Amino acid sequence: MPPTKNRLIMIVAGAAAAAVTLTGCGAGSRTTNENSAAVACDYTAPESATTVNVLAYNSSAIDPFTDTMVESCSIDDVTLVHDPIDFAGQVTKTTATLSGDTGTYDIIENYGFAIPAQAAEDKLVPLDDLFAEYSEQYDLDALSESMLSALTFDGTLYALPMQGQMFILAYREDVFDELGLEVPTTFDEMISAAQAIQDAGTMDYPIALPWLATSDVSTSFEAMMNSLGSDFVDADGNVTLDTDDARTALEAMTSLVPYMDPQVLTFDQPSVQQQMYNGTAAMSIMFSGRMNDLMLETNSEFFDDIAFAAPPKANADAEYAYNRVSIDGWSIPFNTGLDHDMLFQMIASSVGEDASAASVPAAYPAREGMVTDENSPYGEAANESIVSVMPPVVSPILADVTAATRDTLAAILMGDMSIEDGVAQMQAEGETIG
Repeated sequence: MPPTKNRLIMIVAGAAAAAVTLTGCGAGSRTTNENSAAVACDYTAPESATTVNVLAYNSSAIDPFTDTMVESCSIDDVTLVHDPIDFAGQVTKTTATLSGDTGTYDIIENYGFAIPAQAAEDKLVPLDDLFAEYSEQYDLDALSESMLSALTFDGTLYALPMQGQMFILAYREDVFDELGLEVPTTFDEMISAAQAIQDAGTMDYPIALPWLATSDVSTSFEAMMNSLGSDFVDADGNVTLDTDDARTALEAMTSLVPYMDPQVLTFDQPSVQQQMYNGTAAMSIMFSGRMNDLMLETNSEFFDDIAFAAPPKANADAEYAYNRVSIDGWSIPFNTGLDHDMLFQMIASSVGEDASAASVPAAYPAREGMVTDENSPYGEAANESIVSVMPPVVSPILADVTAATRDTLAAILMGDMSIEDGVAQMQAEGETIG
C-alpha cells in the first residue's frame, strides 16, 4: 500500500536542521539529577570572575554529564551557565556560535556526524595535545577507542566523547505474549507482528518511528541504507543515492506506512515516546537515550510492560541492523576567548569514571564496559545493537547531502513522487554539494 497525502502530513523543512541530522542525543539542565555526580574539577581558575557558557540540549541521556560539569566545575569565581534548550535550538545556536570570529559559547555538545564539516572549516579546537596531557589524571584511556575515533577527523580529535546512542527496539511485551508473537529480527517480521496486532483490534498503528520531516526521516533512511551496507555517500565523497540499495531502503520504509500513525512525518522522538506512553503503539525504534524514560512509572501506566531488543535488519539478507550510532561529545569552539586548558579539564571531569557510572541507565557512557544487563534494563539490547551497526562513512559533505535531499525523501514517503523518480532527484541534489 503506497503512502498518500491522506496518510502522511508534510511539514516544511527548516534550515536549522541542515547542519546536523541525528536527533535525540543531547544534554543539560540547571539542576542536578539522580544520574549526575559530584566530581573533582581541578583546573586553575582565572583571577577575575569568569562565566563559561555551555551549549547542549535537554535529554535524560546527556543531562547527567552536563549537570555534573555545571555543578562540579562552578568553583570560586568561575560559573558555568547552561540554559535548557531543545534540539532544534541547539542546532541553530551551534551554527550561529561557530559562524563568526567571536562566539557565544565556550563548550558545545557535538556529534560525530557534524564534526567532519566543522573540522574541515577549522571551527573547532584540536584536542590531541590536551588529551595526552590530561589522559592519566582523568583516566581518558578508558574511553572507547571507537567513540574517540568517531569524534576524530583526518587524524585529529575534535571532541571528547561522553556517551553513545544506538537504535533500540522497544516493544510491549504484554501485547506480544498475549498474541504469541516473537520479537522481530527483520522488518518483514515487524510488519507481520503489526498486522497481527491490527487484526486483533489491539491497536490501529502498532509501529512508531520518528520520521519528523525536518530531521529524523533522513536518519531513518540512512539507517535503512546502512542495514544494506550503503550510505548517502561513499568514503571518497561520491553520492550513492541512485542505487539499488537506496531503492530497497525506500521500499522497506513505504511498506511500514500502513502500520504507522498518519501524521508520522510530524513525529520526533518525544512524539514516539508519547505513543508508547499512552499505549497507541506496540513497537518503536529510537536512540537508546530515550529508553530510560519508557521505564518511569511517572510517565506511563505501561512502564512495566516494555521490553527491549536490538533493532531488526532491513531484510533477511541484510548485512547489518537498521541502526545509527550517535556519539556525543564535548567540543571547544575555535572562537572562545577562554583558556583551552581550563575548558578541557571541565569536559574531562564530566566524563570521568564516577560521572559515567552515575549516568547509567539513563545513558550509555563512553567508558568501556560500563553498561551491562545487570545495571540497565536495556543494557543487553544496547550492547547487541552497538556491534550490529555498519561502520560509519566519514565525509565532510555527508551532513549537507543529507539536508539537500530531505524534502525529496519526504515527498517520496508522502506518495507525491515515485521511488524511481525520487532516487534520481536525490542523486542530482546530492551532487550539487561539493
